[in-house]
Amino acid sequence: MAQRAKKKFQTFHATMIVTRTEEWCVDATSAEEAQALLEAGQGHRCDSGSAVYVELGEMHTSH
Repeated sequence: MAQRAKKKFQTFHATMIVTRTEEWCVDATSAEEAQALLEAGQGHRCDSGSAVYVELGEMHTSH
């Protein structure tokens, strides 16, 4: 524990590209209508999903 206390930690910032899969819900009378509504930005997020891809874009120097 004493060795850890002697280390000087710095905060690093990075730009990350994160892609995730989400579940969205919409009320419609058919699958075709539901697809059209979702493509138009209607509906709501049912589940926030999880990250499926992460890429480090750029490291920034400590502030």
